Amino acid sequence: MTIEELYSIYLQSSGVTTDTRKITSKSIYFALKGENFNGNLFANEAIEHGALVAVVDDRSLSNPSKGIFYFENSLLCLQNLARYHREQLNIPIIGLTGSNGKTTTKELMASVLKEKFNVWYTQGNLNNHIGVPLTLLSINQNHEIAIVEMGANHLKEIELLSGICQPTIGYITNFGKAHLEGFGGMEGVYRGKSELYSFLRENHRKVIVNTDDTKQMELSNGIDSISFGTEGDYTYSYQENSNHTISLIYQNCLINSQLTGKYNYTNLCAAATLGLYFGIEIVKIKVGIENYLPQNQRSQIVKLGNKTLVLDTYNANPSSMEASLKNFSVFEGSKTIILGDMFELGKESAYEHSKIVSLALNTNFDNIFLVGENFYSTTIDDFKIKKFKSTEEAKNYFKEHSIVTKNLLLKGSRGMALEKLLNVFKE
Repeated sequence: MTIEELYSIYLQSSGVTTDTRKITSKSIYFALKGENFNGNLFANEAIEHGALVAVVDDRSLSNPSKGIFYFENSLLCLQNLARYHREQLNIPIIGLTGSNGKTTTKELMASVLKEKFNVWYTQGNLNNHIGVPLTLLSINQNHEIAIVEMGANHLKEIELLSGICQPTIGYITNFGKAHLEGFGGMEGVYRGKSELYSFLRENHRKVIVNTDDTKQMELSNGIDSISFGTEGDYTYSYQENSNHTISLIYQNCLINSQLTGKYNYTNLCAAATLGLYFGIEIVKIKVGIENYLPQNQRSQIVKLGNKTLVLDTYNANPSSMEASLKNFSVFEGSKTIILGDMFELGKESAYEHSKIVSLALNTNFDNIFLVGENFYSTTIDDFKIKKFKSTEEAKNYFKEHSIVTKNLLLKGSRGMALEKLLNVFKE
């Protein structure tokens, strides 16, 4: 069977999945393999549960009469089908990557574009070599525009994903200290993320660029740009509000957001810029941004009685951690921070964790709680600091010791699951 033949079946299907628990009638099941699983073993089960077709890369399981078809590599087949589908779509696709703020920016962009278009965008964190093809294959004939988030933790990954989704417009939120282990340091981050720029340049596509980010300006040189910042095609002003949220001002139009932190300002600007570029009136852009409510532990402001809690536990790296601490430091009143380990930093891990502890000590915080093996191993000590090896250990401590400060920040990598502490603080 060829990709073209499989695509004909796809057009008659109800969609694609790699998980037999999500089989729907007339879906296509792709049997993927990993170190601890082999989806080929569930091909027959997928057909029994109503799948129209199952794609396997174990020749012994091939059974065309039953709807089980062999391809040399099921993952490559999924990617090639998604690429082929993309080539049939005659709609703008925005490709989005960056070290910090990808998901928030994606959701802000979608909220703005929905004011005029039928939009499809990456759901959850489906932004890798499997998630991007699944996102593309979820785009149907009714969608008028799409936003595809692309994540990466090593070189050549954005190159692969860009080749699959073939964005008409690209945007890199920023270049920060994320996934240093996989990229091999900051130079690797620059090269890896700017693989999107290479695709845009070589294919004569457009780029959204923040003129206030010198690295973006440098690395996107030569690409047809849609620019924003203190100068450029679209210029904005920043406003910080008494309730810790931030606002955007465009041509005397005040747009309030429900986000905290100046680090989110460029995310707002990028979303507004995309809306303006696609001809959305500023009053509708205002509605789109003001209706966006951050969720999933990303810069959420939560009220706990008389306390203000900033919940930012979906992800963390040295760049986002520093931005969060600086933002939180200007909150009025007493402040406690609870920081969880940052992952995938490789040989830079000890240095970066110590650097964050030093920053925390030199900033205006009343109490500093550090959670995780990496923070626990730091040698900087002070009466303000208390360390825990795990989130569970911290949780047990907070059951017996209340936090009395007016403001509280939780920030850490997803794997630390610091949000588990929330129930303790609500008691």
